[in-house]
Amino acid sequence: MGAEIGGRPLVTPILIVLNVLVFVFTAVQASSVANNQNSEFFADFVLWPVAVYLGDWWRLLSSGFLHIGPAHLALNMLALYVLGRDLEPVFGRVRFLALYLVSMFGGGVAVYLFGDVRTPVAGASGAVYGLMGAMLIAVLKLKLNPGSALAVIGLNVVISFTLPGISLLGHLGGLAVGAAIAAGMIFAPRERRDLWQTALVVATVVVLIGLVIMRTAQLGV
Repeated sequence: MGAEIGGRPLVTPILIVLNVLVFVFTAVQASSVANNQNSEFFADFVLWPVAVYLGDWWRLLSSGFLHIGPAHLALNMLALYVLGRDLEPVFGRVRFLALYLVSMFGGGVAVYLFGDVRTPVAGASGAVYGLMGAMLIAVLKLKLNPGSALAVIGLNVVISFTLPGISLLGHLGGLAVGAAIAAGMIFAPRERRDLWQTALVVATVVVLIGLVIMRTAQLGV
């Protein structure tokens, strides 16, 4: 899982552009910027637990690239920019991308495990909270200067507990997975570090898939 450490972020801006493009597509399809969730594409890829149970497993990840309205998109992309700008050079591009995607998956799995099966959920918040967890680990272990990331983290936490319709489960799931993966990557032994880090990511994904299978079996009872 080796990757060059340092250098200018590349994955972060690509992720931001991808999220913006998806939002624009849904807004055009719905003929509304404010109500882009009325898009058929949005409906096909949003995290709706009932649909996951029926076989649409991709929604656990695809929903992380969907946003409800421009404010939702802007808040998550601001957080991704600030956190990614600091973390991507520390972890390297491949590790950072793995951290982001698995945190996103963890957030989706948490919603599937504990959320209302009838309530759809969308947004990159699970992945963003995973980066927040990684930032906390990096600050504690690597003495990374949090800088403006602290303000972004604080803003997101306040919004999570004050605005209605926020998926706390997705946030907490992403936070837990992101912090765990970051800790495993940072504390991995020097010998065969790449092997340890790859095994950590694979094991985390396997555990999350196992939880999805378990939850699906429960819903089928």
